[in-house]
Amino acid sequence: MKTGAKRNYTFYVLMLLIFGGLFWMVIREGKLWDRAFDKTHREAVEMVSGHVAVHQAPASCPAPLELFTQSLHEGVHHPVAMLLLQIISILVAVRIFSWLFKYLGQPGVIGEIVAGIVLGPSLLGHFFPETFGFLFAPDSLESLNILSQIGLILFMFIIGMELDLGILRKKGSQTLVISHASIIVPFFLGTVLAWQVYPEFGFGHTTFVPFALFIGISVSITAFPVLARIIQERNLGKTPMGMLAIASAANNDITAWCLLAAIIAIAKAGSVASAGYTLLCVILYVLFMFGLVRPFMRKLGNIYNSQEIISKPLVAFIFLVLILSSYITEVLGVHALFGAFVAGVIMPANLSFRRIMTEKVEDVALVLFLPLFFVFTGLRTEIGALNTAHLWVVCALFVAVSIVGKLAGAALSARFVGESWKDSLSIGVLMNTRGLMELIVLNIGYEMGVLPSSIYVIFVIMALFTTFMATPSLVLIDKLFARRRPERRHSAKARILISFARPSSAPVFLKLVKVLCGRLIDKLHITAVHYTIGTETSPMNAYGYSSESFVPLRDEARELGMQIETRYRVTDHYLKDLIELIRRESYDFVLLGGGPEFINDYVAPRRSSLLLADELNRIRRQIRKKMYFPGESTRDKARRLFANVSCSVGVFVNRNFRGADRIGVLMLDERDRAMLDEIDAILGGVKVTLRVADAGFAAQLQREVRHLDGGPALAVSPPSVPFSEFIAGQQMLIVSYNSWLHITRSRSALIPSFPSFMVVKPARAQVPGQKPDDYPDRAAGQADAVTFDGSVQSVSADPGIRAAADVTATGSAVGVSRPQGSSGGTGKQ
Repeated sequence: MKTGAKRNYTFYVLMLLIFGGLFWMVIREGKLWDRAFDKTHREAVEMVSGHVAVHQAPASCPAPLELFTQSLHEGVHHPVAMLLLQIISILVAVRIFSWLFKYLGQPGVIGEIVAGIVLGPSLLGHFFPETFGFLFAPDSLESLNILSQIGLILFMFIIGMELDLGILRKKGSQTLVISHASIIVPFFLGTVLAWQVYPEFGFGHTTFVPFALFIGISVSITAFPVLARIIQERNLGKTPMGMLAIASAANNDITAWCLLAAIIAIAKAGSVASAGYTLLCVILYVLFMFGLVRPFMRKLGNIYNSQEIISKPLVAFIFLVLILSSYITEVLGVHALFGAFVAGVIMPANLSFRRIMTEKVEDVALVLFLPLFFVFTGLRTEIGALNTAHLWVVCALFVAVSIVGKLAGAALSARFVGESWKDSLSIGVLMNTRGLMELIVLNIGYEMGVLPSSIYVIFVIMALFTTFMATPSLVLIDKLFARRRPERRHSAKARILISFARPSSAPVFLKLVKVLCGRLIDKLHITAVHYTIGTETSPMNAYGYSSESFVPLRDEARELGMQIETRYRVTDHYLKDLIELIRRESYDFVLLGGGPEFINDYVAPRRSSLLLADELNRIRRQIRKKMYFPGESTRDKARRLFANVSCSVGVFVNRNFRGADRIGVLMLDERDRAMLDEIDAILGGVKVTLRVADAGFAAQLQREVRHLDGGPALAVSPPSVPFSEFIAGQQMLIVSYNSWLHITRSRSALIPSFPSFMVVKPARAQVPGQKPDDYPDRAAGQADAVTFDGSVQSVSADPGIRAAADVTATGSAVGVSRPQGSSGGTGKQ
C-alpha cells in the first residue's frame, strides 16, 4: 500500500473512533433528559386525575420484529410507494409486450396497448382480483391519471415537432385531397353508424350531436407516429409513396385535431351556437401562436441550433411555452393536448433545434409517462363487457365501417390524384392505422361522458385491430403486385457492400477497399449501408442520422477518388435486413466491422458449470440465436452472415489501420483454396505472403508459385519461420474462416499481437459444421489439429479440421501474377 493511502486510511479510522466516542457520550447524557421528561409527565397526569395514581408497570414495548413489520406494512401502503410500485409494474409489462409484438413484426405501440389491457380488469382483474385490487386500488388511481396526462402533453408536443410543414407545401394539392377524403368519408359513415346505434348506446347517456361527432372523429383519425414508424421500418421514407403517406397523415392529424377541438367545444357547450364563443377564442389563440410566437421561436432556432449552446434557461423557456399553451386551451375548454400539439408545431423549423429538443423530451415522455396512459386506458377497458353475441356483432360492424371508410377514402383519392393502385392501396392501409391517437380521442370522450363504456371498449378493439392489420396488409399488397425482378446482368463492375456501425469508423473501410482492390478500383460499385437499431427512433432523429452518418465516408471517398452509394434504414432486425439486402442485390463481397468483442466472443473460455450465472448466460445465448436481436454478439452476426449468404464475407478488426504494402494470408488446408481468388485483386503492388498449416497443400502451392514468372510478389512462408515472427512482419492479415476457428482454439494467445486483420469466408466456401440459421454449440471434443508453426497440438475440435503432419515445405518469395490451377477471378470482375 502506498504511503499516502496508508496515511489517509489511518486518519479516516481515527476520525471515526474519536467522533463515534463523542457521539456516544452525547447520547448517554441526553437520556437523562428523557428520564426527567417521563417523571414530569407522570406527575402532571396524577394532578389532573385528582388523586395519586397507583403506579403501574409501563406497558411492554412491541417486539423489534413486530415494529419492523408494522413499519414495512405502512411503507408499502404509502401513496408514494404505491405509485412507484404501479409504475414499476407498468414499465415491466409494457417492455415485455412491446418486445413481443416487435418480434412478431408489429409496431411496439400495439404491445404497449395490449399490456394496458392485460393489467386491467379484462385479464389481471378477472383472474387475480386480489392482486389487481392491491395494485390498482381505486383511491390510488388519481395520481396515475395525472402523470399519464402529463405524459400525453409531452407526447403531443413531440408529435407537433415531428410534423414537417414543408412536406405539406411541396405536396399540397395531393395531400389535401387524400387527407381530407380519408376524414370525410369515414366521418360520414361514422355519423350514420352513430344514428343507428344511438337508441341503444347513447340515448339517456348524452345528446345525439356530441355522440355522433365523437363517433365520427374516432373512425376518422390516423396515428401519425405509428404510420411514420411503419414507413421507417419498411424503408419507404424516401419513396414517393412513403413521402406522400407521411404528408397526408400529417395533414390528417392537423385537420383531425382542429376538428376535435371544435367537437369538444360543442360537446361542452351543448350546441354549435353556444360553442361559437369558445371557437372564436381558439381561433384567436391559434392566430397569436402562429403570428407572433412562431416568428420569435424561428429566431431562437436560428441562434440556438446545436447541443453545445442550448442551455437550461432556454429549455426552461420552451417548456414554459408548452405548459402555457396547454393551460390556455384547457381553460378555453378544448383540452390541454391541443395546446401541446400547437406548441410543438410552432417550434423552429430548424432540424437541429427540433432534434435536440425531441431528444430531451422523447425518452422521458415515451418510456416513462406514456405507458401510464396505456395502462390507465386498460383499466377502463373490460373486454368482458361485450358479453353477448349482439355486442360482438356491433363491434365487428364498427371495425368494418372504420376500415372500409378510411381505406376507401384514402385509396380512391390517392388513385384519383395519379397514384398507382399498389401505392393507393398502401396509402389506404397506412392511413388506417389508429393506435395511440385513437386512444387519446376515446379517453377524452369517455371523461366527458359522451362515450359509454361499451362503445369505449369497442373502439379500443378497433384501434388495436386496424393498427395490427397494417403490416400484414402491406406485405399482402406487395405480393399481389409483385413483379418478377429481372436477373442482374453480368457487369464489369464488382459489387461491394460495406456495413458500418459508427460513422467515425466508416472511412477506414474505404482505405481497406483501396488496398484490397487496388488494381480494380475503377471496376467497383461500392455501397455503404448504415442501420439504426430500434424502430421506435423518432422519424426526425432518423432523418438527421441518415444525413449525418455518411458525412465522414463521403469526405474520405472524395479524397480517395472513389464513387460510393449510400443506404440508410431504421430496423429492429439488423441481420435479417442485411442478409435480405445482400441476396436481393447480389453483392460480390460484404465487409463489416468487428472489434474487441469479436475476438472475445470466440476466445472466451467455455466452461461447463452448474452455477446459476453460467446457466443464465447459456439461456441468454440460446435466446439470441433464435431471434434477430440487436444485442447479439459480433460472433453470432458473423456466423449468421457466413452461413446465409453465398458471396464472400469479411469481418475487419481495425488496429489503427492506415494502409498496407505487406499482407499475410493465413490458410488452413485445401478447403481454403478459394482464398486465392480473394487475394487476386490485391496482387498489384502489395506483397502477399501465404502461411498454410496443412503440409501437403503448402507444398502444392509452393510448386505452383515456383513455376510462374513475373507479376507482383507472392510467396509461401517457410515453416522454419516462427508464427510470431511471421505475424510481426506483416502490416495486415487476411485470415480464412477455417484458420480463424483453428487459431482461436490453438493459438489464441497470439491474437493480441495481430496487426489489423480480416476474417474472410470466400464465396462458395462451406462454413464447417454450419447450416443456415442453425448454430448449435459445438461439442467440446478433443482432436489433433495442425498449427501454423508446424507442430501438432491437441485442441477443441471444429468439424472438418483435419490432422496433418508437420509442415516441411520450404519456399521463397517469387513474383507471380497468379498461381496456376486457381480459378481466375473473384467473381468481382
